[in-house]
Amino acid sequence: MRAMALSLLLCMACVAEAAQMPVAALPGGMLVFKPVQSVRERKFSDIVEQKTDFSCGAAALATVLRQAYWLDVDEEHVIKGMLVNADQNLVRTQGFSMLDMKRYVETIGMRARGYRIPPEKLEAVTIPVVVLMEIRGYKHFVVLQRADKQWVYIADPVLGHKRYAQEDFVKGWNGIVFAIVGPGYDKTNALRSPPQPLTARNKLDGFNPVRDAELMDFGFIQSDFF
Repeated sequence: MRAMALSLLLCMACVAEAAQMPVAALPGGMLVFKPVQSVRERKFSDIVEQKTDFSCGAAALATVLRQAYWLDVDEEHVIKGMLVNADQNLVRTQGFSMLDMKRYVETIGMRARGYRIPPEKLEAVTIPVVVLMEIRGYKHFVVLQRADKQWVYIADPVLGHKRYAQEDFVKGWNGIVFAIVGPGYDKTNALRSPPQPLTARNKLDGFNPVRDAELMDFGFIQSDFF
């Protein structure tokens, strides 16, 4: 009995490692291997996870740069880049600021824009942006992926993909969006299509493609699209 249980566990481990599940879907019982994704993998898909206490800004910025611009950067890379011009003592106690992020973005040939927008205009944000939230007294940078009339979709470096009711999001948000703009922006980037909650019964309408004119509202210029 113990040997059978051990064999079963080993079999399950192999399936988990391969991240594929055999499905008998063809005539004759031939197996088709279908890729599967764990709950945790789904939760953090396309997100750079935060590894240190005060690096949420670096992780959020790296998430946007990787997914929206296909830059090969990670949290550590961005931290080192921002520390060049940041007050390191201040960073150790308070973390990075939007000014630190702006300075870093400019060193890699990008541009940064900060906008204060009213809650009713959140739907008009058509690119992933970094925002500062206060969660239980803790200030935390996350990526705002998109918003609709009811929900705000967030890529959180600590909590993964989150969906907040708009009124709940507004309570903890400082009203500013931090946009990173420049050449190479992928209009179809994964951050604009966040995964739906596993408990959702109905799918939302498909996302509409973003027009160049909408992107230019956030500081893009025509040459960024070529």
